[in-house]
Amino acid sequence: QVQLVESGGGSVQAGGSLRLSCAASGYSSSGYNMAWFRQAPGKEREGVAAIYGVGRTTYADSVQGRFAISLENAKNTLYLQMNSLKPEDTAMYYCAARPGGSWYLPRPRYLEVGLYNYWGQGTQVTVSS
Repeated sequence: QVQLVESGGGSVQAGGSLRLSCAASGYSSSGYNMAWFRQAPGKEREGVAAIYGVGRTTYADSVQGRFAISLENAKNTLYLQMNSLKPEDTAMYYCAARPGGSWYLPRPRYLEVGLYNYWGQGTQVTVSS
């Protein structure tokens, strides 16, 4: 029922920027927590950024200050603005969603793969040195 479709990936040189989009359908994003994850070959899928509650956000230490997550509820679209990209940011990036609960979780939980129910197919980001 719920579908998430990522777009905006591509190849960029180190120091460049990209903006990823995640178009959601089948539900209202206003009632969900949403997040971006990434997975590089041979590595675990890791949380990058999440947005939840009343516009609260959290970021992985590795992207803090460089990436910004935002949600446009009227369009059911999640964004990830990525600046100052590094080769280590190269990965498949996935959009994820979860029905919002009644209580806030400890902040690190929002970057855990197991928290989310719905996933997009991913969009590739490649950063060259």
